Amino acid sequence: MVMALPVRGGNTEITHRDPFSELHDLTTRMNQLVQSALGDFPNRVASLWAPPVELEETEGSYVLEADLPGVKEDDVDLELRGNELSIHGEVKERERTGILRRSTRQVGKFEYRVTLPADVDPDQVKATLRDGVLRVEVAKTEATQPRRIQITKG
Repeated sequence: MVMALPVRGGNTEITHRDPFSELHDLTTRMNQLVQSALGDFPNRVASLWAPPVELEETEGSYVLEADLPGVKEDDVDLELRGNELSIHGEVKERERTGILRRSTRQVGKFEYRVTLPADVDPDQVKATLRDGVLRVEVAKTEATQPRRIQITKG
């Protein structure tokens, strides 16, 4: 038995859709909806975003790396309060000479907070910003670092 499929008349041209473009447009429309619903109240909160971050624990410290492309050292503030590390800053919009057709880059103020275990040494914190990556190393206290114990013959 042969089965016939219906033939669709009209335009037979195949169109390709860009799902990422549609997702970007949807995100833009959702942001506009939130802004129109909440007005100016959440301006500070709505403009905040958090950069991509990795947090690694090594034998002697906690190492945080945050991606901050195009950010200058003067535009970043670090603070360690107790065992809470916070990063605040701003990615500034750059001046353009042409018409911006599309952008998925984050701009504006950003904030990232993380609570580290209680064994951090606030006097031993190092921070560098190189090639768009902020690296913060917070040393562990001496008391919590592993120590090798020698076994004696008994």
